[in-house]
Amino acid sequence: MIHTTKFQHKKVLVLGLAKSGVAASMLLHKLGAFVTVNDAKPFEENPDAQNLLKMGITVICGRHPEDLLDEGFELVVKNPGIPYTNSIVKDALKKNIPVITEIELAYLVSEAPMIGITGTNGKTTTTTLIFEMLKAGNRKPKIAGNIGTVACGVAENASIDEVIVTELSSFQLMGIEQFKPKIAVLTNLYDAHLDYHGTFEEYAKAKFGITKNQTEEDYLIFNKDQDVVADWASKSNATKIPFSIKGRMKEGISADDSMIYWEGEPFIHRELIALPGKHNLQNILAAIAACNIYGCDKSAMEEVLKNFSGVRHRTQFVREWKGRKIYNDSKATNCLATKVALEAFHQPIVLIAGGLDRGHSFEELREAMKNVKAVVALGETKHRFIEFAKSCNVKKWDIATNIEEAVEKAAQLSENGDVILLSPACASWDQYKSFEVRGDLFIEAAMKLS
Repeated sequence: MIHTTKFQHKKVLVLGLAKSGVAASMLLHKLGAFVTVNDAKPFEENPDAQNLLKMGITVICGRHPEDLLDEGFELVVKNPGIPYTNSIVKDALKKNIPVITEIELAYLVSEAPMIGITGTNGKTTTTTLIFEMLKAGNRKPKIAGNIGTVACGVAENASIDEVIVTELSSFQLMGIEQFKPKIAVLTNLYDAHLDYHGTFEEYAKAKFGITKNQTEEDYLIFNKDQDVVADWASKSNATKIPFSIKGRMKEGISADDSMIYWEGEPFIHRELIALPGKHNLQNILAAIAACNIYGCDKSAMEEVLKNFSGVRHRTQFVREWKGRKIYNDSKATNCLATKVALEAFHQPIVLIAGGLDRGHSFEELREAMKNVKAVVALGETKHRFIEFAKSCNVKKWDIATNIEEAVEKAAQLSENGDVILLSPACASWDQYKSFEVRGDLFIEAAMKLS
């Protein structure tokens, strides 16, 4: 760890606990800051706050006092989930008190270089691929951020010969000042989190914070196939590495139907890739680019590509059963994600869909439904989804009361050579605590098929 004196004897407010707030509080305390933690959860129900108090950290729980900033704080470290419209955050900025997130702390104390991955979709898959490839190539990666351990906790213990691979949200990237990854990856940009950012422009600006401090000695890997990404990338000072799945390019990394190219030269055969889908091919190109820049051996990358079947709950291959391939895409909680999953397959699909009814239309799926031969619907949207499927000329359909029954009915509707795909296009909260719980139950039911 780099023992920076930047925070020594400074009064710092950590706003919001959870994992990132706890890690930030402990690190700042270790660096000699006078830390105060403020969290909405009552103290008696807040074991994290209780533990921090024992360390000598001031805690204020159960409320957000209006006069909190009168304590003379010189810095606010906020939980990424707390919006900038929060009254304390707004007051801090009005008083010219810097407001950062824990990823900034991670950067300031890390001896290890960082590879940062952001984008609307594909972050987790790309992050995991980079980590697995670097691990296979003995490059000593550590995974952090939205997956893995909180970034500042990882950075505190990382050595100079290691590398931190971190998935970054727009929420985290809004709160950076000096953060500068050696390699930045931007997978894509679509409308998302507008309730937090207000406009797409502000959302895109937050995402591109990943490259704002980069120089030509750093690298920005970006999706050339998306105009909005290419336009934003053109403003970066980093060395730019575009990726494209639209055919061979002389620059960056690209792919056609049979080959992946590095700077226009054949690099890796696509037939090695186990992970289906055009969206995953984009993730793979971004990951290969990052690892190639970092000096990872090509054979290590190829070995991972042969065996990588997807991140859990994201078009994850579960098993083959009587000639059917079964995939878990429980993370698909909106139509765009399900559309991408459907487009990943050329075989006939038996689709399991439905869940929480937010009143959204399924019309975005219409064109992607062409390979769907049967539908099993569940949850609050089950009847609406069946009516939509019928309008797409899906001839076979059924309704299930839960995920286990849905798997059984999908198995009955399927034939040798089909894909059975859970890709709900809806959140899980009408029946299940999270998409992870829904996906785990799906896997369990699929493994019981005999």
